[in-house]
Amino acid sequence: MATDVEVPTLGESITEATLGEWLKQPGDAVGRDEPIASLETDKVAVEVPSPVAGVLEEHVVAVGDTIEVGAVIARIGEGASASIGKSAEKADPPAEKAAPAKQASAAEETKSEAPDTDGPPLTLSPAVRRLVLEHGLDPSKIKGTGKDGRLTKDDVLTAAKAEKAEAREPSMERTEPAAATAPQPAPAASGERKEERVRMTRLRQTIAKRLKDAQDTAALLTTFNDVDMTAVMDARKQYKELFEKKHGIRLGFMGFFVKAACLALRDVPSVNAQIDGDEIVYHDYVDVSVAVSAPNGLVVPVIRNAESMSFAEIETTIADFGQRAKDGTLSMDEMRGGTFTISNGGVFGSLLSTPIINPPQSAVLGMHRIEQRAVVLDDGSIAARPMMYLALSYDHRLIDGREAVTALVRMKEALEDPMRLLIDL
Repeated sequence: MATDVEVPTLGESITEATLGEWLKQPGDAVGRDEPIASLETDKVAVEVPSPVAGVLEEHVVAVGDTIEVGAVIARIGEGASASIGKSAEKADPPAEKAAPAKQASAAEETKSEAPDTDGPPLTLSPAVRRLVLEHGLDPSKIKGTGKDGRLTKDDVLTAAKAEKAEAREPSMERTEPAAATAPQPAPAASGERKEERVRMTRLRQTIAKRLKDAQDTAALLTTFNDVDMTAVMDARKQYKELFEKKHGIRLGFMGFFVKAACLALRDVPSVNAQIDGDEIVYHDYVDVSVAVSAPNGLVVPVIRNAESMSFAEIETTIADFGQRAKDGTLSMDEMRGGTFTISNGGVFGSLLSTPIINPPQSAVLGMHRIEQRAVVLDDGSIAARPMMYLALSYDHRLIDGREAVTALVRMKEALEDPMRLLIDL
């Protein structure tokens, strides 16, 4: 008897998804709770587990189809793997007795040519699957170094580099005469121009729609300032070893920026507010959305109640978000809500940008790269200092220019004098 595999509940207000990829094909054995398909929602990729152990009998929907919560996408035959194995043993006993030598020889030959498939089926994260497909690799031939022998992104990248290096090595067996008589491949036509069309993922479509909606709805404006990062860099240098030894996590820049933002938003609450119809909603808490790069696009998991968190708690949460964004394992709930966003384009080398707000939020802080610049000090001397441009984009319908500038100056003051973060100034 077959068991239907249904689309699970995807989260509040999410009623449908797109089938992004089949992880199992008809005839494949599956274990209970083993992922058989990957769904693309508006925010994350969600894997659909098998409710029972057995054999996948059929795909009910195709890749790219839009499906609703509760819809049947596949059918699993319970216990089919066991029955298939027994029937195969009884299938042709006379042949086994008649030609044992031939069968043994064929088995050895097959074993030498094909990879070992007796092990457990491979379970790949969405990020690893994407890399395997991009580089055209066979995951069964790659040795996994992750937990329980699972493949990691580094394993796939290492295998891809090795394959490219092997392809570039000249053949040592080729002789001079053979090289002279070997047919030469036809040269590629000069000026050949190629195009490739790739279907947008549901996540990318949602990102595009939300960003455009933000531009069409909000009265966007950006104010800039620069911050001398000397004090923050000195603090990190002085305490990073003790911090990591005590908390088990590196002391990064984001902890300082999140704390500085919380300080500024407390003093200027409109920057932490949002418009709901003809009302303004003010929050007495700060839920900071942190923009993180993922394989399928930008995602913004939320640090909740950041105003009451310690540096260690903030850094641990951000590090966990970053790793799970790469692995594609962030949940819906972790990206829902948020009252203010921080985006760090500096990690990619950005010097200056005008970030777009993340609706229904009213403001976003853009961080940029740190570079040595000549600065005139208070005593009139000129010195090279590590400087960073800050950009605060905001919805001018709710936030006045005075409030936006005040909030950004508060952040600048706290970063240039981190003692303010400790004594709550």
